[in-house]
Amino acid sequence: MSVHPAATGSLVVHSARVVDHGEIVDDAWVRFDDGRVAARGTGADWAPADEVVDAASVAGPGALLTPGFVDIHGHGGAGASFDDGVDSIRTARDLHRAHGTTRAVVSLVTAPLDELARSAAQIADLVHTDADILGSHLEGPFLDPGHHGAHDPSLLRAPLPDDVDRLLAAGRGTIRQITIAPELPGGLDAIRRIVAAGSAAAVGHTDADAAMSVAAFEAGASILTHAFNAMPGIHHRAPGPVLAAAADHRVVLEAIADDVHLDPHVVKLVFDAAPGRVALITDAMAAAGSADGRYDLGAVSVTVENGIARTVETGAIAGSTLTQDEALRRAVAAGVALVDAVRALTETPAGAVGFASELGALRTGMVGDALLLDAELRVARVWVGARPRRA
Repeated sequence: MSVHPAATGSLVVHSARVVDHGEIVDDAWVRFDDGRVAARGTGADWAPADEVVDAASVAGPGALLTPGFVDIHGHGGAGASFDDGVDSIRTARDLHRAHGTTRAVVSLVTAPLDELARSAAQIADLVHTDADILGSHLEGPFLDPGHHGAHDPSLLRAPLPDDVDRLLAAGRGTIRQITIAPELPGGLDAIRRIVAAGSAAAVGHTDADAAMSVAAFEAGASILTHAFNAMPGIHHRAPGPVLAAAADHRVVLEAIADDVHLDPHVVKLVFDAAPGRVALITDAMAAAGSADGRYDLGAVSVTVENGIARTVETGAIAGSTLTQDEALRRAVAAGVALVDAVRALTETPAGAVGFASELGALRTGMVGDALLLDAELRVARVWVGARPRRA
């Protein structure tokens, strides 16, 4: 696979099956000018360009062209953790970009408040220098200690208004989502505060029942952090946060299709329960694209064996070693329609963090992030378009 940065000229990719916005168009072409989508069509009626790519000759019969993938929840890769600073963030992003993730939100695990504020400020700086980074996701510290997962429970805390405001201020408008357990003291008020600041509030690492989850969504929460994981499951008399989220058309459900966090049947169930509202995330930690062994995830020690990451102390699942192209293949293998799986990697996550008008689709005027995939859904080529603007 090869990655091509934003072009200053023109590019036409033709003879592809374009998978975009819930549909497949055969024998299609897309034109990109200066890193943005300029035109689309079918057949051979495309105009000359600085670069012309025959999709079938590059990726074989059945070649697919999709928008670039958007990961709104990941922690690292290639042996590097997003919590460890700029160089580590760039190293991990290089790995995921090669697997089709053209834009990403940088997720941070629970840490002391001072450290989280510094990291959020650092990522705010990166947003202005590294166009592929959309901002940060604070997965903590406002989590339920009983569902801490791979987060250090000693660092968890209730969302005091001053603490929430401090983190939001540190991010200078670039914190895209904050995961919160809404049942914590002040949780619903914190959700309102987060949303008022222009960030998405996500329900996760929570003991919330269905009623509390509904209250959180009414307060403005719009994402469910890695559905089913670190929260109550579905019981026939206690439907819990997953069904509450699936029933609310305003809520996007994150799902980790690695066959570890979710059984393939459950992946299909999530798509069936919330059509058009699933975001396939990686939740990847440093071992993605790297070897088994010992790693650190924030303050927690992790062992990776056979590609499965678990905390040393409790054995809890500690993120994944997933890439988004693998998530696509596993979702399709689970019975998810190709168009729905692609939407869950592109349009839906982009919209969940405020980039619906810029990213996630190959429509005229949008950022020209695109992937060429072969018939087996393996990445053959990646194009990264212009810097996105956020509405």
